[in-house]
Amino acid sequence: MRSKAIRLDGFVGRARILSALFVLVAIFLSVRLYFIQIVHGEDYRERAASQYVATSVDTEDRASILFSEKDGSLVAAAIMQTGWRVAIVPKEITDAEAAYQKLSSVAAIDRERFFASVAKKEDPYEEVAFRLNDQEASGIRKEKIPGVLLVQDKWRAYPAGVLGAHALGFVGYQGDKKVGVYGLERFYESTLSKTSSGLYVNPFAEIFANLGAALSDDPQGNRGNVITSIEPQVQARLDEVLDDVMGAYSPNISAGIVMDPKSGEIVAMAVRPTFDPNTFNTVSDPSIFTNPLVENVYEMGSIMKPLTVAAGIDAGAIAPHTTYNDRGCIEKSGKTICNYDLKARGVVSMQEVLNQSLNTGVSFIVDKMGQESFGDYVHAYGFGEKTNIDLPNEARGIIRAIERGYDVDYASASFGQGIAMTALEMIRGLSSLANDGVLPSPRIVRSIRLESGIVRDIEVPEGPRVLKSETVQTVSNMLVKVYDDALLGGILKQDRYSIAAKTGTAQIAIPGGSGYYKDRWLHSFFGYFPAHEPRFIVFLMAVEPKGAQFASATLARPFSDLSKFLINYYEIPPDR
Repeated sequence: MRSKAIRLDGFVGRARILSALFVLVAIFLSVRLYFIQIVHGEDYRERAASQYVATSVDTEDRASILFSEKDGSLVAAAIMQTGWRVAIVPKEITDAEAAYQKLSSVAAIDRERFFASVAKKEDPYEEVAFRLNDQEASGIRKEKIPGVLLVQDKWRAYPAGVLGAHALGFVGYQGDKKVGVYGLERFYESTLSKTSSGLYVNPFAEIFANLGAALSDDPQGNRGNVITSIEPQVQARLDEVLDDVMGAYSPNISAGIVMDPKSGEIVAMAVRPTFDPNTFNTVSDPSIFTNPLVENVYEMGSIMKPLTVAAGIDAGAIAPHTTYNDRGCIEKSGKTICNYDLKARGVVSMQEVLNQSLNTGVSFIVDKMGQESFGDYVHAYGFGEKTNIDLPNEARGIIRAIERGYDVDYASASFGQGIAMTALEMIRGLSSLANDGVLPSPRIVRSIRLESGIVRDIEVPEGPRVLKSETVQTVSNMLVKVYDDALLGGILKQDRYSIAAKTGTAQIAIPGGSGYYKDRWLHSFFGYFPAHEPRFIVFLMAVEPKGAQFASATLARPFSDLSKFLINYYEIPPDR
């Protein structure tokens, strides 16, 4: 009896082991089927489609970049487009004219290129047309032309054209290899680049590789689709606003950013003049590809004044009701500093310093708080440091002037002259006023959708606190009064929404340190709303606009139009 029991127990144990093995095999096959049908399904379909035609040796492959609509829906921004090339074997083309007529009746074929290729009888393979769609390829197939081949093709396509071009960048040749050369395409090259070898990788290795990617601390280091925070409708509206500025004032550059001041997510980023990444090879001036919001530094002018006022209040040196005697001009280090109109206002408060944008007033604040303390706040705002935005070639601000110890340099810096920064640095510093005194970390990419289908968010560090909450509330109230009462006489005030805003007009420095141009200006404008629970902060600039000296003329109304669009589009509830 005991031996029978032992044999029975052994049978049950083996049955359990076999059952477990069957379950493991079933799980493995299910996972493998998922990767074949879902993850690599499109790749296999393309491979199947190419079995009856020649294949291209340099067909590229690359993950997608996606815009995010306000409801979370994803919109293609950069994708791989699939189609066909037409190639010929020259020695097999016996009647070139007849072959050309048949081909050109179906698709656009360059006659000169075709006949030049036919003439190369010693070459075994010549490509004569590119980027044909399936319908055109089917038509050529039906013609059954001797010596004509269809070659499967892939290329990078940007369905929205110029929309978000400076953020996206494009793919181009670096030597004999196609890589991202500007924008997100370059910054996320290792994430976006793919190879076709994934179809044939060891299935166990693929499963564990994807498991590792899902658990990785750095999703950016794994291949997948890049999901941005750029909202296509907001991006399109910003484009329209900048086009209007270009049409009205013909600046060398107009540019803008719309950002969530709390998360640092950039909702729109645009530059004019711009380009279409689908046809970047037709651009004659490659400087258009650079992003001046990220790569150039500027003396920003009076949009620095709210940060100087905030520093003075935060340090306890002034309050909104603090007054000083404005004489119109002052002497600093043997040099004269004046208000924009050279006029004296007499005894005025700090509110009027912002309302009337008085250079002498913010210089007074620096004197009250002390130069060292002011310099500490300039550093705390992040000026002179990169924001570490996920875009290539980010420049660093130049703030050496406040480290020399000259009175005139500190005075000039208080109203945004003599120190220079990128637009990204500026909007990050100003966002401390819209984010309860904390600097955000500007970002364009929200998450990575891994090849396994798992979506991993990009984690960004929380920025440092640079201002007290009470300071931010006070300065926001002051900037609301600027927008409601002082800016263009108060005509832009919105009765049901509080908007905190300020203009900036800066002289442009002559290269080589020879002073400033008398007739060239940089105009800037920033605003956030609703003022005490901000959803967005907007930054606009125009470099050397024509026909208007002050930013209130060139950028105030464009900002107003954009803010109204954002309020309506996001259905932001009124705050007053």
